[in-house]
Amino acid sequence: MGSDDLSKRLVDSIQAVYGVHPGYRAAHAKGVLCAATFTPTPHAAALSRAAHLAGPAVRAHVRFSNGSGDPHAPDAARDGRGMAVKFYLPNARTTDVVALSLPAFFARTPEDLLAFNEARRIDPSTGQPDLARVGAYLAAHPEAMTAVNAAITHPIPASYTSLTYHSLHAYRFEAADGRVRHGRYHLVPQAEEANLSDDEAARRSPDYLRDELSERLDRAPVDFHLTVEVAEDEDPIDDPTAVWPDGRTVVELGRLELTGLAFDREGHGDVLVFDPTRVTDGIRVTDDPILLARPGAYSVSVARRTAPTL
Repeated sequence: MGSDDLSKRLVDSIQAVYGVHPGYRAAHAKGVLCAATFTPTPHAAALSRAAHLAGPAVRAHVRFSNGSGDPHAPDAARDGRGMAVKFYLPNARTTDVVALSLPAFFARTPEDLLAFNEARRIDPSTGQPDLARVGAYLAAHPEAMTAVNAAITHPIPASYTSLTYHSLHAYRFEAADGRVRHGRYHLVPQAEEANLSDDEAARRSPDYLRDELSERLDRAPVDFHLTVEVAEDEDPIDDPTAVWPDGRTVVELGRLELTGLAFDREGHGDVLVFDPTRVTDGIRVTDDPILLARPGAYSVSVARRTAPTL
């Protein structure tokens, strides 16, 4: 199929799972935006010559989100969470990092993702996915089990800021001296990870994660450490379902300081998109098929959420 048709079908398959919600993203529909500053460490420039890693501190936006495409789903639902970062570079350029609280993705290719979304589509007669269809997909795609197991056992977080977030895609990092290494981003909270029991979560408001974040930022800034897990030669760099073995070298790139909720974007027709293929000099994408399919799907999602409603 053509890339335009594939992009449309990917968004269609997501909306078949979560429903169509005009004005919202197809996935990660419910979220909250924060203002932030990123300050690189002295080690960052040895990995990449990128402007935000080899220069002074830069402004950033951070968006936390729930994975669902339903903007009205309660925050206590078991769900992977998202953390996306947009770095504002010199000369009006930007670059993005997109990460999830899951260690891996559900599919290796866009075609596999279409099949996975079809398998988990809600059966209207039961209001639940058809377990036989899900089981058949997993039997044919055992590589999906890492992400599926992580999703169904995902803790209910006490805060967006108490989770570690992982880039599912690897990137090629190029240093000023020409050295090239591949790696995956991780966003590690300064605060200790904290979760809720089912009973505790049941007593929280449907929007408790946003409320907690707002109250926390009113008290003090929140820090995350941006790191890169460096691949070894045998590690697959174009397979988002694969988790690399423990013990890989980790480079600390810098500190991301969140200073408050942000209200300067996504208003009056402004559309904010976090695109993991939006890289800058010193960072390149890999041939990961899921990564390369994202921009087209985002374009379809943006067109739909900004379309006038009748």
